[in-house]
Amino acid sequence: MTADEYYRLGNEYRKQGNWQMALNNYMEAIALDPESPAVQAKEMLDQILSFYHKDYYNP
Repeated sequence: MTADEYYRLGNEYRKQGNWQMALNNYMEAIALDPESPAVQAKEMLDQILSFYHKDYYNP
C-alpha cells in the first residue's frame, strides 16, 4: 500500500472511532512518506486522545 492509501484508511478508522487502527495506519503512512498529511492527522488524534481519553492513551 502507498502512504496515501494508509492515510485514507486511517481517516476511515478515525471516523468510525477506532482510534488504535487510525493511529496504526497514520504511522504506516508517515513511515513511507514523512511529508504525508498523516503527520498532521496523527498529531491531531494524539491531542484528542490525550485530552478526552487519558485512560486509553499514554504517550
